[in-house]
Amino acid sequence: MRILVTNDDGILSAGITALARSLSVLGQVTVVAPDRERSAVGHALTLHSPLRAEEIRPGFIAVDGTPTDCVHLGIHGLLDARPDLVVSGINKGGNLGDDITYSGTVSAAMEATLMGVPAFAVSLVGDSFNEEDFTGAANFAAHLAAIVTKNTLPIDTFFNVNVPAGVPHGVRMTRQGKRIYEDVVTEKRDPRGRKYYWIGGGELGFHDTEGTDFNAIHAGYISITPLHLDLTNYRSFQTLSGWGLENIQTGSFGEETE
Repeated sequence: MRILVTNDDGILSAGITALARSLSVLGQVTVVAPDRERSAVGHALTLHSPLRAEEIRPGFIAVDGTPTDCVHLGIHGLLDARPDLVVSGINKGGNLGDDITYSGTVSAAMEATLMGVPAFAVSLVGDSFNEEDFTGAANFAAHLAAIVTKNTLPIDTFFNVNVPAGVPHGVRMTRQGKRIYEDVVTEKRDPRGRKYYWIGGGELGFHDTEGTDFNAIHAGYISITPLHLDLTNYRSFQTLSGWGLENIQTGSFGEETE
């Protein structure tokens, strides 16, 4: 089996090293990851500048781009053959609820799914880690990788996996939870009196709702959330049908107004 590994914490992260080591028991692992930390870049793709890739040691290729760039290059240029699986992580910190919209780790798995390659993202929930902390999450990722390759994921679906710190109580299939955002921008002044801002300076809470990824992690369980590429809100169609949007007359929109 050919496995492509990436992340958004950078190729030197302890999490990606542990992940590659555990997955190597399943087949040939190639790491293609950003040459520096690229956290919270989301699904960014580099289109207006060239990308450079350097093999810093056997099987580890550093790219001066985003996680999405790394998946693109890995699948379409750097690997000798198309990978059978893409695994993104292990992220330093959780990717739960609304956070997945920012996550480069999750976006890398999404990009692989867009390219038709089975994928999942894995994150270790917590604030500070050493190399040993990633061992349990990496071993679980290898076990899950074997299951994913043995079975067939539903079409356009990939997994977002979050592992709690310590020894998990078990595994739960979950849905995406909901963050509580309060005072997430901190305003300060530099020595010259000019304002500057830090995004993410406030405390982040969450709704501890049964069946969500937050609830599972809070209870000490590994959370596996199946995510779908189709972002359409089908439940909204009935409500929006009463807005008369399809009755808007568009014939005069191209005319200049005085």
